[in-house]
Amino acid sequence: MRPLTEAEIRRSFVNCSRGEAKALTLPRGFDELAWGELEMLGWRDPKAPLRGYIVVQGVLPGGDEEPVGIAVRAAESRMSSRTAAMCLLCQTGQSGDAVSLFTARRTGEAGRNGNTVGTYMCADLACSRRVRTDIPPWLRERDPAEVVAERAADLRARVRGFVDAVRA
Repeated sequence: MRPLTEAEIRRSFVNCSRGEAKALTLPRGFDELAWGELEMLGWRDPKAPLRGYIVVQGVLPGGDEEPVGIAVRAAESRMSSRTAAMCLLCQTGQSGDAVSLFTARRTGEAGRNGNTVGTYMCADLACSRRVRTDIPPWLRERDPAEVVAERAADLRARVRGFVDAVRA
């Protein structure tokens, strides 16, 4: 991702009001983010534990990339740590308590009618870090840089797919 300002992030949200976007808490260490290592910026709101946010570079109809933010809500219940689970964005296998079901209100009329879309994601929304550090055993024989590039591209595609589902 390219570096974003606080104002760009707040303006990017498509499924919440301007007031909600203005009130959101930015991630800790925002000024020190390694933007070049992010396919998506994801974080949980420390003031509202069930609330989270995802910002991704979205492709507009003209081919330009502009940040698109999605407010998400985690399920109140968590899976057991004895259960294996997988984040459907970064496709990293983890213990069940490290993965959570997140839902996002759809945009437009559908969202006003209460329609949501959901998927299982890393509970801390740190998928960009995991595609670089949690390499599955079956991929460890390959060139690490190639594996990371491939997993990062796949993460970008899946996040954009989720964003598209929210905007549909």
